[in-house]
Amino acid sequence: MSEILCSMPGIGEASAHRVIAEMPEIGTLDKKQVAALLGTAPRANQSGKRDKRRRTKGGRRRLRAALHMPALVASNANPDLKAFKQRLKAKGKSNGVIRTAILRKLIILANALVAQNRTWTPKMPLT
Repeated sequence: MSEILCSMPGIGEASAHRVIAEMPEIGTLDKKQVAALLGTAPRANQSGKRDKRRRTKGGRRRLRAALHMPALVASNANPDLKAFKQRLKAKGKSNGVIRTAILRKLIILANALVAQNRTWTPKMPLT
């Protein structure tokens, strides 16, 4: 499982071991569950007439903190995440929102790769 996670841009050996230790369920969950376990799933903040911005909370705080730097690296090294980051920036999203969204995409991708038992490969350009 470590080899699969290390194949992703931004995830090194230490980060891969941290994910395996802190989230042993990886590869057995769907994308909503894995995002909620990490604490990156947005939750509504509404009651009655109050309708505030969605927030993220809960989850595995130590793992989320440990994956912030790998998410930053992945947002520059992974072409898909880089394009996603640029789209969010163009929409005027704050840096915190962008980091959380990239972190969520990163853990969802890691979960999918472990579930399929395959390594990360970049998309091949259409010719």
